[in-house]
Amino acid sequence: MTEIKFAWSELGGDPALLTRVSAVEGKGPLSARLPVRELARACVGVCALAAAELGARRAGLARVPAVRVDDGAVAAAFTSERHLRIDGRAPTPFAPLSRFWRTADGWVRTHANYPHHRERLLGALDVPEDPAAVETALAGRSALDVEETVTAAGGLAVALRTPRQWAAHPQAVAVAGRPLVERIPLDGAHARALPPLPSRDAGAPLLPAAGLRVLDLTRVLAGPVATRTLALLGADVLRLDAPWLPELPDQHADTGFGKRSAVLDLTADRRAFEELLAAADVVVTGYRPGALDRFGLSPEALAERRPGLVVAQVSAWGAYGPWGGRRGFDSLVQVATGIAAVEGSPEHPGALPAQALDHGSGYLLAAAVLRALTERSYDDGGGGGRCVRVALTRTAAWLLAAGDGDGGATGAFAEADAPDPWLTETASPLGRLRHARPPVSFEGGPKDWARPPGPWGKDAAGWAS
Repeated sequence: MTEIKFAWSELGGDPALLTRVSAVEGKGPLSARLPVRELARACVGVCALAAAELGARRAGLARVPAVRVDDGAVAAAFTSERHLRIDGRAPTPFAPLSRFWRTADGWVRTHANYPHHRERLLGALDVPEDPAAVETALAGRSALDVEETVTAAGGLAVALRTPRQWAAHPQAVAVAGRPLVERIPLDGAHARALPPLPSRDAGAPLLPAAGLRVLDLTRVLAGPVATRTLALLGADVLRLDAPWLPELPDQHADTGFGKRSAVLDLTADRRAFEELLAAADVVVTGYRPGALDRFGLSPEALAERRPGLVVAQVSAWGAYGPWGGRRGFDSLVQVATGIAAVEGSPEHPGALPAQALDHGSGYLLAAAVLRALTERSYDDGGGGGRCVRVALTRTAAWLLAAGDGDGGATGAFAEADAPDPWLTETASPLGRLRHARPPVSFEGGPKDWARPPGPWGKDAAGWAS
């Protein structure tokens, strides 16, 4: 319970509520040298506890419902993108140019799943779209030179570092000492009060986020995991994407449960966005820090137009430091922070058994939103808007600090981490889906999402009610 206690404290939770949490522990799931299983259990556990706390508050319950965290369910959820099947078809894995490459003095890892990132990588290296050509180009250059050259071109490449090397990096110094979850007051305005939850009929689940309107401006994994969780808990989640930004269909299917998906041009369709914002309770953003500010979407600007709003942000490197404005993904953060060197070695880098920084940060962000709503509901909580932030690098620092790097198992992807009991099948507009069940579980809570994912961008840009 050590990691759950720490995460709950970082969320500002009442320590007395930790007695409501129990865990079904397993030794197989998410085996790694670093304590990935413990981190994953903690992230899901505090998310479930935050949900139970808000549900009790809104339903007028005398006691917070009991929370149960099962390592099997957690492992299945943390590897959900690998267990997804659409009409029996397995998801598309990492693109051929998203991998480790040897350099003249070490290793780099690139990310080129999206077409625009792939084009920038190839342009920076001045090579054709051929893995052999990329391999040759990288073999003659230093890892740091590749990192800086590709980054300057808007691409994604990160040099392998050890934890000690990362600790001396200016970005690591900027992150050091920051809370796991940043919680920042935005204003003192009275927010829209969420109505009390009605008395539950027999068999009806307790939905702590019922009636909540969430604007989902996130992509890839951590942010969509957070909003997928809020949708599970009853929120009306509307994901908005720019019509010109490509999305990976399998990724959308995995993280789109419970949500609606629309495309909206924040410049041409500004009036439509402002109408959505005027009725929103929460805005979740997952773009690199500052990327949305030019659209008037900084936390402060949003709160000025919608007093009492909860703004939730997730980024790769954090909203501060020399890398604060850089693009990043879970796989790259593992490489930069030294996790890849711990899970393998500096000579032969490895990886965590899941994209645990993404998934873990996603559940932490959902928990932070739920706790912000609970705090806002109390008079002595100050009311008003709040900004909550998580960063993959800060989650990585927590993982590294929790382990000594001397464990036995290596971080290898394993289907055994998601046994059949934690997978289910659902009919959807996309086809027959096999997917992981929700890991967030508390007494009387929901067992599944109210709706399956639909086609990307095909819903109307409006609230359900």
